[in-house]
Amino acid sequence: MSQKFDVVVIGAGPGGYVAAIRAAQLGLKTACVEKWVSDDGKATLGGTCLNVGCIPSKALLDSTHKYHDAAHDYAVHGINIEGIKFDVEQMMARKRQIVGQLTGGIAGLFKHNGVTLLQGAGKLLAGRQVEVTAQDGSVSVVEADNVIIAAGSVPVEIPPAPLTEGIVVDSTGALEFTEVPKRLGVIGAGVIGLELGSVWNRLGSEVVVIEALDSFLGAVDQQVAKEAKKIFTKQGLDIRLSARVTGTEIDEKAGTVTVIYQDAKGEQRETFDKLIVCVGRRPSTKNILAADCGVTMDERGFIYVNDFCATEAPGVYAVGDVVRGPMLAHKASEEGVMVAERIAGKKAQMNYDCIPGVIYTHPEIAWVGKTEEQLKAAGENYKVGVFPFAATGRALAANDSAGMVKMIAHADTDRILGCHIIGPSAADLCQQVVIAMEFGSSAEDIGLTVFGHPTLSEAVHEAALAVNGHAIHMANRKKR
Repeated sequence: MSQKFDVVVIGAGPGGYVAAIRAAQLGLKTACVEKWVSDDGKATLGGTCLNVGCIPSKALLDSTHKYHDAAHDYAVHGINIEGIKFDVEQMMARKRQIVGQLTGGIAGLFKHNGVTLLQGAGKLLAGRQVEVTAQDGSVSVVEADNVIIAAGSVPVEIPPAPLTEGIVVDSTGALEFTEVPKRLGVIGAGVIGLELGSVWNRLGSEVVVIEALDSFLGAVDQQVAKEAKKIFTKQGLDIRLSARVTGTEIDEKAGTVTVIYQDAKGEQRETFDKLIVCVGRRPSTKNILAADCGVTMDERGFIYVNDFCATEAPGVYAVGDVVRGPMLAHKASEEGVMVAERIAGKKAQMNYDCIPGVIYTHPEIAWVGKTEEQLKAAGENYKVGVFPFAATGRALAANDSAGMVKMIAHADTDRILGCHIIGPSAADLCQQVVIAMEFGSSAEDIGLTVFGHPTLSEAVHEAALAVNGHAIHMANRKKR
């Protein structure tokens, strides 16, 4: 007789493990199926985010940022360091330690909350049964009143640049380099490409970023995107737009790869020691749905769901990267909580208009809500306030004053429609505005709020004041 659960979750990434824990907290008998294993064959929780995504990449970004500061930016503080060296092996060891600590922490939370871990690959069958195929090939089936699919995503591969071990890699491979490549190519100028390019650029690699689109960071407010491109170029990233990769050639003897691409000048060729392919991610939905399970997908592999992440099959839900919307760990986690609470009978919902996005370069880029371009296209009547970090005392004191805060509000109601930041601690500053938008705040509400001095958050305060021409620490375009 098969095991029976109130909830079975397929996938233990940010959407899955959070859904499982919340369901168990609500008194539901819960199991979570995960196929990811470590090198020693043990189940590893946390999915892409904790194992080969958000967490390890941020560990490398933090390590290399500290090195770059010590090597190039401490002298202005009166700190002179000679003969500074960087140990890639130690950097990678630190990354692995952090990953191990966090993934182990999830295992502990599963145990504490009574979540049953089922190691293996999960597949949804008809009637809310879940088939679990273990690593040794053995198959078992569990039954559930409710199933949550949280299988995550995988990197997109492109035919012109097939992966070649040690030379042409995806984002996962780029986290495992054992030495700094002298010359590094990056296909894709998105979030992942810029973050990984920054890691190795800081350590001395000559980085060329090849992007097929003619615009830089098209999803980001373009005033911020233009500032970002200027800053990243100054840092040493060679960003080439309107460059479509048509092929690659591996020189096995030299251990190099030549990238062939087309731009406005015709065919171009560039040779690199390493090439990272990061042109996006796709839902990991292959082989997880039986033909008769009742769940349908679109042509790209995304599972159809409603606003509450319910599929067309009764009692079956899907969250995170396998469904519509941005592929973000925090979006997946909150969907997981929402679904668990709805299964338990609560009236939970998500505000998809208040999901922040972040790029962890330096300076960071973060945003929430609508861009100016989106509002123009929609014919919305809006107003804008911009405040530079160069006019912020705390940023100047930290020698970290590049960038700005841009606040956008409705011209008639003053309700905040979006906020876009490039600068120090942009991710954390943006979260202040996420909270404000969640409660329907106006720019005036933030302007009337007392902010500590000196803080970086004063730039948010001043940008909100600038929306209505009331900024104190810069000249206003309009006085009201």
